[in-house]
Order: sequence, then structure tokens, then C-alpha cells
Amino acid sequence: MENNKVLAKVGTREITQENLNFFLKSLNPQVAAQFYSEEGQKQLLDEMINQELLYLDALDKGLEKHEAYQVEVENLKENLLKQYAVNQLLKDIQVSDQEVEGFYQDNKDQFVSPKSIKASHILVDDKDHADQIIKEIEEGLSFEEAAQKYSNCPSKEKGGDLGFFSKGQMVPEFEEAAFNMELNKVSQPIKSEFGYHIIKVNEEKEEGSKSLDEVKSQIQNQLTSQKQQAVYFEKVEGLKDKYKVEM
Repeated sequence: MENNKVLAKVGTREITQENLNFFLKSLNPQVAAQFYSEEGQKQLLDEMINQELLYLDALDKGLEKHEAYQVEVENLKENLLKQYAVNQLLKDIQVSDQEVEGFYQDNKDQFVSPKSIKASHILVDDKDHADQIIKEIEEGLSFEEAAQKYSNCPSKEKGGDLGFFSKGQMVPEFEEAAFNMELNKVSQPIKSEFGYHIIKVNEEKEEGSKSLDEVKSQIQNQLTSQKQQAVYFEKVEGLKDKYKVEM
């Protein structure tokens, strides 16, 4: 099988594709992302070879017999067993579709989408420049072209499009103007700490309830967590009767 493919040998020890894949999964996802390319996996293999060399050297020196090492091993074994015990306790806990739907029906007020708008903007440093851009738009230059040509914001690459957002996500001056505009109208220059904005609101969505499909995963996670906590603390309280606890 492909996972059993031997990528390197260090002494008598083999490094397989499965070993490399396991090492990759053990890394922080943000760190691991840089090693998915062919070049990245080569770098990772080089590091695994380095570690195998150090491992063989440690064996030759008898480091595994050092008392400090033995203490570390025991600590690791204890912590690993604790985590394994927790995983075994909680691994079979599930939440049914009926429980999810019931929670959703009883708590619909928790799943409301606030009013949101989809807007574009052009950001420049001074009002005179903003006034000139507005004049060009009035004379026929499209808002999107003006954004690509003049805006200081990275959104210029998308014609100034900021996507959908609700209140509380933008600076106050921008937000107040945007949420009080008519659709497809171009604003006068709006000053904020970032400069002067020219705003155009393209779409709006009124406040409304989220569907069960939209929040199903969220509810499942919430109910699963609640069940796990209940089982965990019930187990711990029961064990306090079996094993004496002194503070």
C-alpha cells in the first residue's frame, strides 16, 4: 500500500509514508499547511531523518536509562492515561436529530439573523480626492472601476465589495451612513479614522430566523458539550466516594 512506502532508512529504522502522514497530522494546522506541497514534505522528511539520527544517538548513549528521563516518561504516561480515560468516558455520547430539533423549536429566539447589508466602498485619504471620484462616477465611471482605480482598501481588487455585514462590524461613521442609505445610491464622502469613504449599498437582508439546517451543527456541538460535562462531573462525583480526596 502507498502508506507503507519506505521514504528513507536511518540505520535499521525505516521512515514510511504513514509515519510522515502521522507526523504531519500531529502538527498545529497552521504550521502543517506549509508542509503539504511536495517541497514541504521533503523538508518534513529531512526533519524526521534528523530526529531519527538523534534517537539512535540517544540509544547509543543510554539516555533512556537516565533517572530524569524515566521520571518524564512516567509523567507522560500518567497524563496520557488520564486523557485516554476521559476519551473512553465520553466517546459514545451522541445527540439525536430529535434532540436537536427540539432544542431549536424551544429556543428559536437564539437563532435570529440581524439585518445585514452588502456594500462596496472606495477609501481615499482626503475629501477633495473623494469629491473628484464622485464627480467621475456621476459622469459615467462605474463604481467598481473607480474602486479599482482609486481605493486604498484591499477590497479594490473586488471593485470595493465588502460582502454582507451587520451592525457592530464596521467603524461607527461608516456603519451609520451605510445602514441609512438607499440601495444602489452613492454616498457623499464619509470621514472615519481610516480616511474618506464613498459607499454604495448593493443588497440588504432583513432580520429573520435562521433555519434548522443553518444551525444544526451549532446545536449538536452545544448539546454534545452539555451531555459530556454532565457525564464527566457525575463520574467524578461518584469516584470521590471511592477514593479519598484531601485538600
